[in-house]
Amino acid sequence: MLLLTFFMLTTSFRPQEAVQVDTPNSISDKLAPAKNVMTLLIGKNNKVFFNIDNGNDSSAHVRAQVLQNVGNYFRVKFTKEQIKKFANAGSFGMPIHKLGEWIDATDPKEKAAMQIGIPTDSIPGGSEISMWIHFSRLANPSAEAAIRGDFNSDYTTVKKLFDILQDKKVNRFDLTTNLEKVEVKKVK
Repeated sequence: MLLLTFFMLTTSFRPQEAVQVDTPNSISDKLAPAKNVMTLLIGKNNKVFFNIDNGNDSSAHVRAQVLQNVGNYFRVKFTKEQIKKFANAGSFGMPIHKLGEWIDATDPKEKAAMQIGIPTDSIPGGSEISMWIHFSRLANPSAEAAIRGDFNSDYTTVKKLFDILQDKKVNRFDLTTNLEKVEVKKVK
């Protein structure tokens, strides 16, 4: 009984993703890492969403540090309570000036309606998504980048993310797909 109670109290559940992504199939047998991952999600409507975990050491508070740095860069202030809530949230996708409103929202439908995608358009100094990538790499240099694109998303959006990753010196990243074993038959 004590063990059951311990596991119930110490288990943390993965937050729901900001967008449902139907990834394409592949025959790769490489599994994506569970920790130290910076994930870029591309929805059916080509909107971009972002997530970074706290890495192997949750006491480093990577997510909180990234939020504060991106907020400072764009001159957006967050309260201590908002930073704490964000540290435990899942993926998100909205302009930085709407992020505080999303963090404070309590209605799941209202939160979902705010998920309109992170701007990828270039502004002086880089796009919002490029700053999320930049500050994530500074906070956790060992984080691996992964792109989870929807099967129906446009190549131009994926290419734009490739270019942003290259610009931020992220030259290795995973393309997340559904693993589907294909049996190859030898032709006689």
